[in-house]
Amino acid sequence: MYERHYPEKRFNLTLDFLKQHQAPPQSILDLGIKNPFSKIMQAHGYDVSNTSGTDLDDDQSEIITSKAQITTAFEIFEHLLSPYQVLKSIQTPYLFASIPLKLWFSKAYQSKTDPRDRHFHEFEDWQFDWLLEKSGWKILDHIKFTNPVNKIGIRPILRQFTPRYYLVYCTKVD
Repeated sequence: MYERHYPEKRFNLTLDFLKQHQAPPQSILDLGIKNPFSKIMQAHGYDVSNTSGTDLDDDQSEIITSKAQITTAFEIFEHLLSPYQVLKSIQTPYLFASIPLKLWFSKAYQSKTDPRDRHFHEFEDWQFDWLLEKSGWKILDHIKFTNPVNKIGIRPILRQFTPRYYLVYCTKVD
């Protein structure tokens, strides 16, 4: 997925946000398979385990049985048909999650070659806030940021100043 484009800005902002709120060492369950960012978190002192690649819409057992202190879900919920069920199943007291925001000038992402690399949801920030609230989470902090691309065109210009990502830090409500 990151063979040609490494999202350095997004990774740096996400790591800074994580360290600001939950400095290492902490144990993290990172939803999704091992990826470049889970390796970055490990390199910065976090004890990271990933889910094995099972379809989280169908099987939340790895989430339910995790003994981690924090759950991270970076660009995961947009791929799920039922993110509500996954959010409800998280047992850790803290959650860091990011999503790509719905852009008015761009259709939802769909890989033509990988059926698991498609966005079923592209949220507006208020929709994601509502989903988190309804599933038992309270947002403690959030940021939005852009994702400029080095291409020519109207959409690349709009991406220079239109927020593309929304990152939240939450606590579980009892």
